[in-house]
Amino acid sequence: MFLETYQSELIISASLLVLLFIIRAIANTIIKKIGRKSGINEARIHLICRYATVTLFLIWLLLETFIFGAELKDLALVFSSVFAVIGIALFAIWSILSNITSGVIMFFSFPYKVGDKIQIHDKDFPIEAIIEDIRAFQLHLRQDNGDLVTYPNNLILQKAVTLVEKDAIDEGADAI
Repeated sequence: MFLETYQSELIISASLLVLLFIIRAIANTIIKKIGRKSGINEARIHLICRYATVTLFLIWLLLETFIFGAELKDLALVFSSVFAVIGIALFAIWSILSNITSGVIMFFSFPYKVGDKIQIHDKDFPIEAIIEDIRAFQLHLRQDNGDLVTYPNNLILQKAVTLVEKDAIDEGADAI
């Protein structure tokens, strides 16, 4: 009975699902090519691929509601309620979201990579260190004295940064 009633909707849904899997495969391939070409480590590439997959899933979910007959006014009511709650929650965690967004931006346009020695021009706390890891929320920077500094991604995009030495970590390992 269910299959007969919703046969056309199920066929459209299956077609949409196949299309989104193809788009996901293409997007992941492009992200991996960009990441490898830029010398970005595999963990960051995988993280950005997951972000793309979640975004495509949310788009699929929205399109499915239209396929099964939801009207725009019904969705507007649901989304306004959900966004009000999410808006309050996001305001409470805006710093975390800012760091995640900065991490995505850094994936595509950050000119430095793991192993580079950089200097961050901060008036209160200038830092000169080697980039040890670039994570979703922060950079791990290793100073010459061995101290590990975690620096938030959103701040690294707001400060002036100078490349002191390219691939500094490799030369330090050769000297040992």
